[in-house]
Amino acid sequence: MPSPFLSSEEYDERAHQLYNEGNYDEALAMLREGLGLYPNSVELHVGVGYARMARDEFAWARRAFEEALVLDPEHEDGLAGLGETLLRFGQTPQAMKAFRRILELGYADDIELMLQVGRALFRDGLMEEAKEFFEVAVQQTPENAEALSMVGYAQHRLGDDAGAIETLRKALQLDPEHAEARIYLGNLLYDRGDYEASLYHLDRTRPEEHWDELGIWRLLELKKSHLRLPDDDPSFRPWEERLAELAPTLDTIDEMLEEIETRAAEKEQVEARSQLELFGALLADLTDHKHSPDRHRVVGRDGRPYEGTWEEIVAGMRDAAIGARERSLEEFMQSEARRGFALTGILIPTRDAEGFLRASADAGLLRILH
Repeated sequence: MPSPFLSSEEYDERAHQLYNEGNYDEALAMLREGLGLYPNSVELHVGVGYARMARDEFAWARRAFEEALVLDPEHEDGLAGLGETLLRFGQTPQAMKAFRRILELGYADDIELMLQVGRALFRDGLMEEAKEFFEVAVQQTPENAEALSMVGYAQHRLGDDAGAIETLRKALQLDPEHAEARIYLGNLLYDRGDYEASLYHLDRTRPEEHWDELGIWRLLELKKSHLRLPDDDPSFRPWEERLAELAPTLDTIDEMLEEIETRAAEKEQVEARSQLELFGALLADLTDHKHSPDRHRVVGRDGRPYEGTWEEIVAGMRDAAIGARERSLEEFMQSEARRGFALTGILIPTRDAEGFLRASADAGLLRILH
C-alpha cells in the first residue's frame, strides 16, 4: 500500500538499496509505488529503467529511460541507460549519440559514469569507442587503477598486447590488490609464452578471486612444470575446489545424455579398434609421410582416426565437432579441456597441440597410435 509519508527521493533511495542487494523485483515494486505518487520523478523513471535492464527486460527498460528523458533531456544516467538499451537492439549510431551527449553536457568528470559507458561498449565489442571512454576516466583520475586496467583490456582486444601489458603493470603498481587486472595480465603473459612472469602474477591471486577456469588451469600447469610440484600436492586442493565450483553443473537430462554418449562412444571404440587393426597397414601406406617423426595417428573418443602433425590432428578434431569449426585451435582445446576435466577430474594443458593430445590420451579420452 502506498505510503504518502515517503518522498520521491526516499523511494529512490530504498529502491537503490534493494537494487544493490540484487532484489530487482522488490526494487521495481518500490519504484512503481513511488511513481504512483510522483509520476514526474525523473529519478524514479531512471531507476525503473535500470531495474528492467537487470531483469533483461530491455524493451521496457528503453521505454522507462525515454520517459525519463522526456522529463529531463539532459539527465546523464538516463542517457547512459538509453544508450545501453539501444546497443542491445543493435542501434549503435543512436547509442553513440546518447553516450557522446553525456560528454557534451560536461560529465567527463563522473568516473563511474565513464566506466559504465565504456563497459557497455566493451561488452558490445566496440573496443575503440570503449577505450575512448576509459581514457577519459583515466585523464580525470590518473591514479584510478580500475580505469587504467580497463584501458589495458581494450588495448588487448585491439591487438596491442605490448601496450596492454605495460598498462596493466602500471595499474598494479597503483593497486597491487587489483585481482582482476593481475589475472588478466597473467593470462596475457601466458599467451605470449612468458611463463615465468605469468606464474609470478597468477600465483599472487586467491582461488575466490577467479571467476573463470582458465587462469586456474594455467596456474596449476605452471606450478607442475616450473615448480615441479606433483599432481597430488596439497596446495592444489583449494584451486581444485574452486574449479569444481566454477564448472557448469549438469542437470538430470544432461547427465543422462552424457552417460548415453559415453556408452555409445565406448561401443564405437571397440568396433573401430578391430577395423583399425585390420586396415592399419593400409592407412600407413596411404601417406607418403608414414615414417616421418612429425606425423602421427590418433583415434578420437568417438573411434574416428586422425592423421598428421599434432596441430593438424587437433584441427581435424575441431572440424569434426559440431558447432566448433569457427573456433580457433586454442579455443577448441580449452573447451575440450573443460569437458575433459568435468568427465575425468584431470587437468589437461592447452599450451600446445602435442601437450593437449598427450594429456588427453593419459586421461583416457583418446588413443595415440603413432
